[in-house]
Amino acid sequence: MFPMPVLGHFPGMGGVLRAEPVWVETFMGLLVRQFEGLVRVVLERGGNWPGGGRPWCLPLADRILLVAVYYRTNLTMRQLAPLFGISTATVCRIVQRLGPLLALEAASRPAAGVERLWVVDGTLIPVRGRTVGASSRNYCFSANVQVVIDADT
Repeated sequence: MFPMPVLGHFPGMGGVLRAEPVWVETFMGLLVRQFEGLVRVVLERGGNWPGGGRPWCLPLADRILLVAVYYRTNLTMRQLAPLFGISTATVCRIVQRLGPLLALEAASRPAAGVERLWVVDGTLIPVRGRTVGASSRNYCFSANVQVVIDADT
């Protein structure tokens, strides 16, 4: 199925989460065959290229799962690092490198007269910087993130 990750970035530190069916379905909401398709797409977009220097310490499937867990759970990079058995800096590099590759391509505009169903979702993401966030009713600084998607895709 998926290659086992090469752990041991730190002696005695092993990751808990791997790109196994139970974790993929739990954190991504995808079936295994859908996840395999996503891995192929990210691979075609250049997701396995390390950008020079050392090769990645996690296989591509595990890195994709890491990015999905980061975006879907709102865990910090410091919290994700021990879950995957890597350093906080490595988590940051993986998210910066693979995050844009996971984005869908922009959908084309529908023809005139064709009705489409759009889904709008929004959430408040807590931020520490007071310059990028606004204080809400609960006195927490957060950024408002809204997403609009086509229900068919």
